[in-house]
Amino acid sequence: MIDPFERTITYLRVSVTDRCDFRCVYCMAENMTFLPKAELLTLEELDQLCSAFVRRGVRKLRLTGGEPLVRRNVLWLFRRLGRHVERGALDEVTLTTNGSQLSRFAGDLYAAGVRRVNISLDTRDPEKFHKITRWGKLDKVLGGIDAAQEAGLKVKINAVALKGTNEHELPEMIAWAHGRGMDFTVIETMPLGDIDGDRTDQYLPLSLLRAKLAERWTLDDIDYKTGGPARYVRIRETGGRLGFITPLTHNFCESCNRVRLTCTGTLYLCLGQEDAADLRAPLRASDNDDLLMAAMDEAIARKPKGHDFVIDRRTKSPAVARHMSVTGG
Repeated sequence: MIDPFERTITYLRVSVTDRCDFRCVYCMAENMTFLPKAELLTLEELDQLCSAFVRRGVRKLRLTGGEPLVRRNVLWLFRRLGRHVERGALDEVTLTTNGSQLSRFAGDLYAAGVRRVNISLDTRDPEKFHKITRWGKLDKVLGGIDAAQEAGLKVKINAVALKGTNEHELPEMIAWAHGRGMDFTVIETMPLGDIDGDRTDQYLPLSLLRAKLAERWTLDDIDYKTGGPARYVRIRETGGRLGFITPLTHNFCESCNRVRLTCTGTLYLCLGQEDAADLRAPLRASDNDDLLMAAMDEAIARKPKGHDFVIDRRTKSPAVARHMSVTGG
């Protein structure tokens, strides 16, 4: 699949649920209204959709949420999608999780063919963790990290850089992660969905963070890619990799190879745009995938050039109304 700007689409991120057992302050409001379960695609339909994208050239699948591991029987989907990896049609099936359920599922995920997981962790301070996640318990996440590594999963830690909250803690978190053999990626907060607060109070440009880190460590730019938007450096003193995801200070649209599928079958062509395609209707309208494939091709043909993320005092409303948990990151 090639979009109007000659970018080849090889990466599909799939939100298997909009529900989450956390209520992170930069992601959603505390009192969320989630989709009725009747509106969600079945796991069998998600498998059919993902498999259609694999036939169209997608090489990487990442299951996300919300929190994907709160979806009932989601391991069945991981096992089904693993068959594409086994036959060489897919490079990998990966997972982004808050880590709360990993103690239960890490071994089963490895058995299903998953080899890498991204775990969202913005602080190692229990009190601050509870403040950021509202409902989360740090010890469960740290136990999940232990379980993932014990199961043989390669772990990358993702942290949203939050001004005045975790910015001074990030260097120690990076050192901790690298000391355990884990990559670390920092992410700028994104203007998605209404939250209980002002994002201008949260936003920390990663250009400032990188400059501060460079006062402590030697950051060597490296040509390392995972298929996602991060730009990586290697920290000479720790030996570990550090990624920067900068949708605001330095967007990555020119190399975008991604589209996002929601748990209701809506295909978003850009995280920061509302343009989308309904794939549920053509999926259910025929016994074969002909209508579905046509809808996919039509959608990719109008993928936009880039997003319009802005965070400043003059821009009070989010760039798009939907929450990150709906789109799947």
